[in-house]
Amino acid sequence: MIFEPIANIISKSEYEEKILIYIRLVEVICTKHNITLIDSDLCNKAVVSELTDMGIISTEKDLPELKKLLKENYDRFLKCVNTYICNKDIFGNALDKLNNKKRRILQEKERTSGKPNFVDFFAGAGGLSCGFVQAGFRVVFANDHEDVCIRTYKYNHPELPSESVLKEDIRKIVNKIDDYVKEEVDIVVGGPPCQSFSSANQRRVIDDPRNVLYKYYIEAIKQLAPKIILMENVKGMLSVADQVIADYKAIEIEKNGKKYTYDVAYRLLNAVNFGVCQSRERLIFIAVRNDVAESKHISPETIFSEIESTYSLYTPQNLQVALDFIKPLDAPRIKGQTETDDEKTGMKIGLNQFDSCGNNYLKRINGGRQIDFVFNHKARYCSDVNYEIFRRLGQGEDSTNPKIADIMPYANRNDIFKDKYYKLIANKPSRTITAHLKMDCLSHIHPTQIRSITPREAARIQSFPDDYLFLGAYLKTYMQIGNAVPVLMAKQIAEVIKKYL
Repeated sequence: MIFEPIANIISKSEYEEKILIYIRLVEVICTKHNITLIDSDLCNKAVVSELTDMGIISTEKDLPELKKLLKENYDRFLKCVNTYICNKDIFGNALDKLNNKKRRILQEKERTSGKPNFVDFFAGAGGLSCGFVQAGFRVVFANDHEDVCIRTYKYNHPELPSESVLKEDIRKIVNKIDDYVKEEVDIVVGGPPCQSFSSANQRRVIDDPRNVLYKYYIEAIKQLAPKIILMENVKGMLSVADQVIADYKAIEIEKNGKKYTYDVAYRLLNAVNFGVCQSRERLIFIAVRNDVAESKHISPETIFSEIESTYSLYTPQNLQVALDFIKPLDAPRIKGQTETDDEKTGMKIGLNQFDSCGNNYLKRINGGRQIDFVFNHKARYCSDVNYEIFRRLGQGEDSTNPKIADIMPYANRNDIFKDKYYKLIANKPSRTITAHLKMDCLSHIHPTQIRSITPREAARIQSFPDDYLFLGAYLKTYMQIGNAVPVLMAKQIAEVIKKYL
């Protein structure tokens, strides 16, 4: 579950982070409704009961251990719990993701929902999963090797038991996948990391040792025999696409007395065609099991044709729609402030003062919901030199612009670092959001404010809903967001596939 009893915790920092999230959510709601936190004492049975339901303690005897961990935040936390208990009608479901009991209820509802299911390998922070869930799928298992991605995934997917979100190398689980997935699988999705796409290499490039995770993804498919497979990867994989096709067509599975094979096709798809305000090309492979193809009269090619036919449903979106209806921020000018909340430079969790559906794009990514919070909207540190570069550059201008020649740190290497600095254009789709943003964000300067984009703005560009909270250290939020598949893109693909399950 989201919490283990305090006596059983392994990572104190992760545990404390979730409690601080709880505290901040309560404080934001109290600010909105002008409520003062209500004191609690150790004899408050309602608080003990709530902590037990959350999964933080097993009995009242665990409270001293909790106090030892939280230190100065202990009394503040108990006040928040007591305030929630006394004002449940105001809080609604804002804290449900941090309550084991409520998560179990949701999980049982999902388990019996009858929805088509899927498994997500290399799930990252959950962009693909989020899109598939929005399209009416049920996730039954997800894995990734990054601890922070697993933390983010667990928090934002309360419908999936935490023990089914596994931090592990796929090489260690593929031969015992039945221990984790105990039902027939409709679809497997994922983006195995691949490298070495040089077409100059005469051997099968996909067999390069650096692409071993791709091989294990194929092996996982053989173990699960899903009806449909979706694999996404970078554009560079085009050079080995025919080798990938050959690998999928070579799959032969004998299961329950039947022999299964797969037909497969691929397309280079751009997120901008799915109504995402970003130009982002991804290579998508879709494979269909032979019995499904026969009974549903479909092929991967026909599925792709239908996916491409949905482009006309959405008008192209520019960057500005993602940057509207969110608080303007100043960049911190002192180092080491990215984990410190304040009104001017932003907060990890703040009060939303704007309309969550203020334009059609926001209405679409937020599912028509009004969201009380703004998550991960915190500006990044900006040095004096970068501040001046940000100030001088116009939209669409980069490192080679003469306006900044006198202060450009990389002027002698502009052939390499042409896009080191780039100010985004408000009335065009954003350039691709990448994991490299964790390094410096200089390639994604806000078009109208003197700073780089925040993690929340990057998440909006990736079409994540505003209440999708990215856990972990500030810089790692950029990595999680940059590696994700745009949610609306995933959702639209999933909606087409769902018709044939």
